[in-house]
Amino acid sequence: MPKLVSFTRLCQWLCLILLMLLKTKCSDDVEMTFIRSAITKGAVCLDGSPPAYQFDKGFGEGVDKWLIHIQGGGWCESTKSCLVWVNKTNGVGSSTLMQKFNFTGVFSSKQEFNPGFYNWNRVIMRYCDGASFTGDVEKVDPATNLHYRGARIFNAILDELLVKGLNKASSALLTGCSSGGLAAILYCDKFRAKLPAISRVKCVPDAGYFVHVKDISGKYHFEKFFTKIVKLHNSEINLPSSCTSKMKPGLCFYPQFILPNIKTPVFIINSAYDSYQVQNILAPEKADSHDSWSACKLNISNCSPPQLKILQDFRSDFIKTLRSGMGRSIRNSASRGMFINSCYSHCQTGNQINWLGDAASKLDNKAIAEVVSDWFYERNTSQLIDRQHVLPQQC
Repeated sequence: MPKLVSFTRLCQWLCLILLMLLKTKCSDDVEMTFIRSAITKGAVCLDGSPPAYQFDKGFGEGVDKWLIHIQGGGWCESTKSCLVWVNKTNGVGSSTLMQKFNFTGVFSSKQEFNPGFYNWNRVIMRYCDGASFTGDVEKVDPATNLHYRGARIFNAILDELLVKGLNKASSALLTGCSSGGLAAILYCDKFRAKLPAISRVKCVPDAGYFVHVKDISGKYHFEKFFTKIVKLHNSEINLPSSCTSKMKPGLCFYPQFILPNIKTPVFIINSAYDSYQVQNILAPEKADSHDSWSACKLNISNCSPPQLKILQDFRSDFIKTLRSGMGRSIRNSASRGMFINSCYSHCQTGNQINWLGDAASKLDNKAIAEVVSDWFYERNTSQLIDRQHVLPQQC
């Protein structure tokens, strides 16, 4: 099996080739917008800095269509880890440290790179709360100055966008990557409720379907992590009551226990070999006492035959959990779609190569961009799962 190649390097090469062929840029440079007025409402990042987003206006037939993307970036489950977040240079805990995202893939304004949504209003909600925009703790410890106010951030950004025209949207798509993909699931129905009843509104989480399965030690180490997040950020008050009324709040961070009760159409984009889930749910450090999985997790070409068998079992568990989590009555409904490939990767819609599709990431010879667009406009009700590859692929 060939060695993994950096996604960044691949994207650089792709952009270079396309630039030469099409003489246009592969990405868009979009300015940051800071909502300083939100500070008075307590809608702030972990360090108390104002929330932020990037907004590229739609044009042509897309002026009244909106794509809202929730940025991912993981979670912080303790005071110690949240303090580390505040000082990270990628700005996941503070808007003062945020760098602009280039708009590529599903965010691109170029038709050749993003045929289904290129002329829409495209927004990235920047992530800086550490709990998938679910936290809301009023009290602030003066010793740490940490603010757990993710839910207020989501509301503040959404309220500002509604004033800018989202309230008149004819079509709207709520997306997100990783922890942002989870937020897109959690907030799907609430997002739908904010928009006109006649609007076509759907949700497309990318790499946000985290599964509740046993790790290599036979335990649920990741469940404890989710439980700590929910407790620290007081997330329970913003999780679906349909779930929290029946089970422990920490379990209500798992989409399989939430999705059956979501009324808004949802399309799941994920890999059955999601690299984050393999590294943190299947084989976390706490479950790997002999450190036998480090090399395999870093590069799948280093995996032994027994490890590959465990990975295949994880894939089977992932697909089984996804299907059962959709619910029997809606599993084959047009309201539910899925694109489950075998890429050893995490988040694909913002990556130009994966979005338009190379040979390894396509299913039925169709790229994610084509399948999502067809599903949104109801040209095709797609539920695609990679049956060709039984092992993880390098996409």
